[in-house]
Amino acid sequence: MAGTNIEVYFAPRLETSFMILLNTYLPSDYLPVLVQLGLAVAFVVVTMIVTHSIGPKNRGKVKDEQWECGIESVGDARAPISVKYFLVAILFVLFDVEIIFMYPWAVNFKSLGWLGFVEMVVFMGILLGGFYYIIKKGVLNWD
Repeated sequence: MAGTNIEVYFAPRLETSFMILLNTYLPSDYLPVLVQLGLAVAFVVVTMIVTHSIGPKNRGKVKDEQWECGIESVGDARAPISVKYFLVAILFVLFDVEIIFMYPWAVNFKSLGWLGFVEMVVFMGILLGGFYYIIKKGVLNWD
């Protein structure tokens, strides 16, 4: 069978998926990423060294004093803060992040149909249930 030519034709979709399977990444493919990371770290280190070496070195009692807006510091900065403050801050972040999920839903409201509407009603029910629990526990009372 010396004169027989056998040609194999792949469908374009099959050939593409076959080529993707054969495409393997070598460590040298990551060289540009490593170079960029190295340059970024070198820039930070060089900037810190240069600013430290050529910056002013005037030390003194007045220069090293802490101040804000020209008002002298009074009291200790280590004063205890009520746990209520942190609870309100955490709850704000929690509910704020939950509201962020509503924006994509509102943008795609028509394309989601009734299933999307029911899912948002369940989501809002859970959210309002948590808010009701917080109110009943008295977390937001400052007494």
